[in-house]
Amino acid sequence: MNEMSIPRPNNLDAFWMPYSDNKYFKDKPRMLARAKGMLYYTPEGREVLDGTAGLWCCNAGHGRTEITEAIQKQAAILDFAPTFQLAHPIAFEAAARIAELTPAGMDRVFFTNSGSESADTALKIALAYQKSIGQSQRVRLVGRERGYHGVGFGGMSVGGIGGNRKQFGAMLPYVDHLPHTHLPAKNAFTRGEPTHGADLADTLENLVALHGDTIAAVMVEPIAGSTGVLIPPKGYLQRLRDLCTKHGILLIFDEVITGFGRIGTDFGSERLGVTPDIITMAKGLTNAAVPMGAVACANFIYDAVVDGVANGIELFHGYTYSGHPLAAAAAIASMDIHARDDLPGRVRNIEKYWEDAAHQMRSAPNVIDVRNYGLIAGVELAPREGKPGSRAMDIFRRCFDAGVLIRVTGDIIALSPPLIIEPYHVDRIFEAVNDAIYKEAA
Repeated sequence: MNEMSIPRPNNLDAFWMPYSDNKYFKDKPRMLARAKGMLYYTPEGREVLDGTAGLWCCNAGHGRTEITEAIQKQAAILDFAPTFQLAHPIAFEAAARIAELTPAGMDRVFFTNSGSESADTALKIALAYQKSIGQSQRVRLVGRERGYHGVGFGGMSVGGIGGNRKQFGAMLPYVDHLPHTHLPAKNAFTRGEPTHGADLADTLENLVALHGDTIAAVMVEPIAGSTGVLIPPKGYLQRLRDLCTKHGILLIFDEVITGFGRIGTDFGSERLGVTPDIITMAKGLTNAAVPMGAVACANFIYDAVVDGVANGIELFHGYTYSGHPLAAAAAIASMDIHARDDLPGRVRNIEKYWEDAAHQMRSAPNVIDVRNYGLIAGVELAPREGKPGSRAMDIFRRCFDAGVLIRVTGDIIALSPPLIIEPYHVDRIFEAVNDAIYKEAA
């Protein structure tokens, strides 16, 4: 591509950037102009290796021709059709394809436009289900400290990252939280699932004792990503599953990150051996080519809500763009690649190489923990006194300037590359991180 044809903005004022230091960026902008495979390119044509799959979402790499052509074809056939009391065939096809990947008995799919909308949708479905089966008193929702479920008020209320909440005052009522599972004193530098912490799931018993039979659902990420890659302790998720079943509580897995191959199976629940009642998804669903999310729920949930109404609308919820034709086309093309290229199998083939490379970071200056699972890794740094987050942000900028894109959250480097990664890409990512850490410490 001719670099002169790449648009260059001449005014940075209008765009209020999300989750960004707007003043810093607009003083020292770092731009991405195009992408292909494992690489981004700056407007000047400099290569930047993608160590984060965009934002955990471009699982099949960038610029996949199959997805582009599917979107173009669909735009020419049907650009939009509503799904309120009407529908179009491709939305049903996309839902059926998702149902082929979800656990057995989870064959009902509700479309959204993002992970945030998926989280709020899942919570509303859970509340609607409890009411449908005569449990109207179950109005309480339980999340987890350090959990991230998007930026809608439902997901943000159940989420447990303080910085995401403190600016906006009161959240939803009737929400409580389980403790997070990060135990660095016992589990630092663990490869895979940590040994200690399964008993933290038992805190749910305390919440049941406190709130009685008013809890509708528990929502957790199987692997917490945005808070800094927190891997569930061995047995933790199964204990949570058993307690939810015991107390009539729905278990929701937020698989926006762990869905579509990220940890070596179609969904993380399969690899981790625990089946929830509801799964949220987004990101890898369309390889991020078109915004789309979805919620898959157990058939018994759908049946209870739909059969509980004699006629008319059963669930008063939805979005203008639910099952959008272009997004559905992108999802189908993405799932074709997922199956044909066996992206989960690629993860399993390279995850040991990835793990070994990640844990070589343990000897670098200021590194206090390394953790990994599938094709995810977190490298935690000791914070600077009085300046939390500044050390990791400096490393982020050094890596970008050296041609590698990483993600940081607080003082944790979070890595999640496209699933098409090769060993030499792995080497390049961790070499850049290692060099940036040493330069920062010099």
